[in-house]
Amino acid sequence: MRGSNTAESVRSVAKRVSGQTSRKHAFLVNGARAMTTPIVLPWPLQSLLEAVTRAVLQTGDLPQIDFSRPTGETGLLSPDSISWRVFKNPLSLFIGGVTAVILELAEPRVRTGIWEHTSFRLDPIQRLHSTGLAAMVTVYGPRTMAEAMIARVRRIHDRIEGVTSSGETYHANDPNLLNWVQATAAYGFVQAYHVYVQQFSASERDRYYAEGVPAARLFGATGAPGSEAELEALFHATAGRLERSAIVCEFLAIMRSAPILPLPLRPAQHLLVAAAVDLVPCWVQALLGLTGHGLHTWESGAVRQAGALADRLVMESSPAVQACRRMCLPADYLYVHRSAVGTNL
Repeated sequence: MRGSNTAESVRSVAKRVSGQTSRKHAFLVNGARAMTTPIVLPWPLQSLLEAVTRAVLQTGDLPQIDFSRPTGETGLLSPDSISWRVFKNPLSLFIGGVTAVILELAEPRVRTGIWEHTSFRLDPIQRLHSTGLAAMVTVYGPRTMAEAMIARVRRIHDRIEGVTSSGETYHANDPNLLNWVQATAAYGFVQAYHVYVQQFSASERDRYYAEGVPAARLFGATGAPGSEAELEALFHATAGRLERSAIVCEFLAIMRSAPILPLPLRPAQHLLVAAAVDLVPCWVQALLGLTGHGLHTWESGAVRQAGALADRLVMESSPAVQACRRMCLPADYLYVHRSAVGTNL
């Protein structure tokens, strides 16, 4: 998708991307979202995907996390939250995660902290696994597990500080930087689901942002946006600090070429990266030199079809299903949910 409107709002991004997709790929019919039907795959394929899911959730030499225990313990977010629905879809999570990092790397202090104090360049896959697992624990983990993990992250961040190439000092636990990181992550994940899987109403998106505020505050992001309007205000306030960097292009090259997806799906990896670029507001794309690096219309339709398919796959090994089991809910609880929505993007 191409665009040059330097004043594009957050809400307008969805309209731009969705507007260039043919009607047959729309997921709203007469203002109501259709009931989703879980897909039952042949055993060999299901077994393969379950193995891939377990591998993705395995981080280094640490034992694999069991989200199904302890039975009945609630988390930071409830099963009927928008977040539980969003984070169950692996395809939109990949796309949204890339979008978030693009926006994070546009801020020089965040960029320096990520590029100089993490293993991303040397071991991008392990870094992605660690980041993804932290997100899953925040959303689906029992409260005791999530709070312990967040406290651990805070202790690590407390040791990270430095100076950017322009001489600015930074600290990883700076609330202003954490606000940007939390906001861009929240935006990337919900926008990817909204555009490439199922559309949310404006009130549902506001509810999603509000849901994330308590966890964001535990991370130290005391000013994380609690609505789409607050997100828009933060984007506007941060705009003057964003800048172009070769690191953004290096990051995208890594995401296109690193063996992140299973081998049969790897040819589509560049499409998912392009889909992520599309979700970046046009004025940020122009600033970063990414204009014209998004999807063509037919590619957007293909990504949407894949996103809808991924949203119907019930993986017993996934944190979403395990968390449902922990809360004594059926495995397909998140996959047969019906919610009436308006057509307001």
